[in-house]
Amino acid sequence: MLKRKLIVQKYGGSSVVDTSRIKKVADRIAKQKKRGYGVVVVVSALGDTTDNLISLAQEITDSPSEREMDMLMSTGEQMSIALLAMALHKLGLEAISFTGAQVGIITDASHTKAKILDINSKRIDSELKKGKIVIVAGFQGITISDDITTLGRGGSNLTAVALAKALRASTCEMCTDVEGVYTADPRIVADARKISSISYEEMLELASAGAQVLQPRSIEVAKKFNVPIHIRSSFSDKNGTIISKEVKSMEDIVVRGVALNKNEAKITICDVPDKPGIAATIFKKIADANINIDMIIQNVSRTGYTDVSFTVMSRDLKKTLKITEQVRQSIGSGEIACNDNIAKLSIVGIGMRSHSGIASRMFGALARNKINIDMISTSEIKISCTINKKSAKKAVRAIHKEFKLGKAN
Repeated sequence: MLKRKLIVQKYGGSSVVDTSRIKKVADRIAKQKKRGYGVVVVVSALGDTTDNLISLAQEITDSPSEREMDMLMSTGEQMSIALLAMALHKLGLEAISFTGAQVGIITDASHTKAKILDINSKRIDSELKKGKIVIVAGFQGITISDDITTLGRGGSNLTAVALAKALRASTCEMCTDVEGVYTADPRIVADARKISSISYEEMLELASAGAQVLQPRSIEVAKKFNVPIHIRSSFSDKNGTIISKEVKSMEDIVVRGVALNKNEAKITICDVPDKPGIAATIFKKIADANINIDMIIQNVSRTGYTDVSFTVMSRDLKKTLKITEQVRQSIGSGEIACNDNIAKLSIVGIGMRSHSGIASRMFGALARNKINIDMISTSEIKISCTINKKSAKKAVRAIHKEFKLGKAN
């Protein structure tokens, strides 16, 4: 379908942390409007609002209802969209704010990590035809039963991409507090270099591995519907990083970047009976609870029993331990051990498909720095391993240097 002269911009919490920054965002939006573009803006909650709301809930109970958590967390975005609309009004521009429910963002009923099923764009189109700037609350939607849902951490990115697809926008800009995607976290690696362009596939692997620039599901949707994404700073007009389809020249770069995730935990179920269907039983119970598993390792059985280890996000650890204890009793396995003192280190690059020896270089660099590897997993363009959390930053710097990803190279 033909693209429209329409831009979808998304502003994260750091871009609208207070009223002074909201006014600067309004100025930035006004520039696009003056260039003749239709503008749809997706906004996150102010600063740490979502975290503060979660803390309030935890002061009440350790196990809040997920439905009520969605009801609570969705209020943050409602505040920011109204304030941004007021800032645009002050500039003499017509703008209108909507919640996710008001613009027909329909989701499934998986509270706190819902998936978008459909978007009814009629109301947005109607306001755009009137010349208005449309501001939409990110991170939220509504079920067909009229229950408010949220889309998980970073869900505003998903809102923006989904709207860009539904509205046939020419581009989707993710405006944030960094100037683009870097070869590593600049807060860890001083000479990390900004990447001018990256494929959907590489960005998806980096995001899944812990790079916090974009939510992985937003990249999946962008890839599926070929929505170009421009990640750029909210505070400058410099070009950032373009995420798009893979092109031949991308294969020339073996390793595109290094990612670190310090928010995972490892669970080991010991002495699991080595019988057909046991693994299916374990992981079906966890999947039924809507918990995502990352890495899985099963030891070779020598006595008719084996150990099964896997990783989950730290926030899901308590919930997963409760489920695995129930499973342990039903399958007759041994004790359950957990370790939340781990970090996952990953390297990503399309060039890995056509170059050998990448894993040996990665593991060699870690060995020279006396960093022990626990678990290993690979895909066609990614190698990941878990290490002790205290060695995480040292490991990132060592790998970044090994593959010569810095500015001077």
